[in-house]
Amino acid sequence: MNARLRFSTFPRDLFAGTVVFLVALPLCLGIANASGVEPFAGLVSGIVGGLVVAALSGSRLSVSGPAAGLVVIVVDGIARLGSFPAFLLAVLLSGVIQFGFGMLKAGRLAAYVPSPVIKGMLAAIGLLLIVKQIPFALGITSGIDDATTAQMAGAIATPFGALSLAACVLAVLSLALLAAWETPALRRFALVRAVPAPLAVVLLGIAATLMLSMFAPTFALPAEHRVALPVLESFAALRSALALADFGPNLAQLANPDVWRVAMTLAIVASLETLLSLEAVEQIDPKRRAAPPDRELKAQGVGNLIAGAIGGLPITSVIVRSSANVHAGAQSRLSAVIHGVLLLVSVFALTSVINLIPLACLAAILIFTGIKLTKPSLFAATAKQGFAVFAPFIVTLVGVFATDLLIGIVLGMLCSVLLALHANLQRPITLAQHDDHYLLSFRKDVSFLGKVSLKRYLQQIPDGATLIVDAMRADFVDHDVRELIERFVADAPRRAIAVDVRQPVRAARRTGREWMWRREAAE
Repeated sequence: MNARLRFSTFPRDLFAGTVVFLVALPLCLGIANASGVEPFAGLVSGIVGGLVVAALSGSRLSVSGPAAGLVVIVVDGIARLGSFPAFLLAVLLSGVIQFGFGMLKAGRLAAYVPSPVIKGMLAAIGLLLIVKQIPFALGITSGIDDATTAQMAGAIATPFGALSLAACVLAVLSLALLAAWETPALRRFALVRAVPAPLAVVLLGIAATLMLSMFAPTFALPAEHRVALPVLESFAALRSALALADFGPNLAQLANPDVWRVAMTLAIVASLETLLSLEAVEQIDPKRRAAPPDRELKAQGVGNLIAGAIGGLPITSVIVRSSANVHAGAQSRLSAVIHGVLLLVSVFALTSVINLIPLACLAAILIFTGIKLTKPSLFAATAKQGFAVFAPFIVTLVGVFATDLLIGIVLGMLCSVLLALHANLQRPITLAQHDDHYLLSFRKDVSFLGKVSLKRYLQQIPDGATLIVDAMRADFVDHDVRELIERFVADAPRRAIAVDVRQPVRAARRTGREWMWRREAAE
């Protein structure tokens, strides 16, 4: 029955897998270029995400591969560790950590991360993507003197290097095409709905490269402004192209705390992005099929372990590819596997075509992604929700910019916790007076921080008064607070104060004893 079902859905999975491949190819290349590594590393991660993670995942529609959200960590990690091989060790370790998260059933913990922190992290990633991709979009080439620049057609000398006019025009046209592709006016056409926007930009770039080479070779983009994949003619060539990790020279890096810090950052951020992507895929899935989060973390861990071992970028479940998979009509994990197979085939069959893609077009795709992550409406909508939401959002964003992703997330979490504590400490205890009768009300749970206000209120009770302590609405009263009231009750007879303490039965059972102060005070 299962085999028959898989056969019946194969045509739709084949079509969806092909669509996802067309979306993933330019993204894998662009993310690798943005990370400052060889484009082949991005394709390796896409292949592992399709062939390994998809096979192990419990999600039927999620697609994994290199993610734009991890670019910042990759760039910072390589710079911090000094080399790409050392960074690959951190990727491998992050896979082990992610697998451990899955074994510990930590998937549910992502629900406790406040949404303002997640939004702040994504907005910071978007801004960093834009900033880091501008040089590629402008075709800036450093290390070229003014005399050489003058001989290059379409090159403009700037303090930052030689700027390519052709790359600038291509980047602007690519951004305009990406924006127009989503407008209702163009979505009316079946061709626009069938062709993914990133693929349209890549086709534009390839056509521009060919046209300039044929009719205006002096304006054509040089090789350093285009994708540079190695030509592979056999699986032996593929094996030699893979950066199979020789961790012998890098084993000493295991004692380097920076390696573990990068690995932990990758594991946490990749896990968060994966779990958020799973939740988003569940919302757009017509059948609302949920995926086991802990199984997904294990699958992602195995994928990152393998990617780190063979020279790939870190992997996560990616919402762009996953949503393309859903909208293309995918029915099972087979579509993600097919996309991985097609990426593998492209390494052999499409190298000459891929090497025609201008880096400016790939930069435009990532800049457009960054714009969507950090659009002004996000700031306005977050600000409207109040200070308690906007503050963690801004703290996370600034923290990521000033330090790194992990510290930025921690700072955002701390800000959220402090604001939550402040909200819970807002008048947990109130005091009302009528003649010589006083009502001390515990409006909610009272922690040890409530001692300050409680002590101030108790000092206001005069001799000979009657005090009612109403704790009926409090599920928890801290030991220090109870002790403070006990001392007041013990001293009440000396001051002729009548004390009546009211507490719910469930609270008395949980604390292990009843507050019998009313009887003691009466006696």
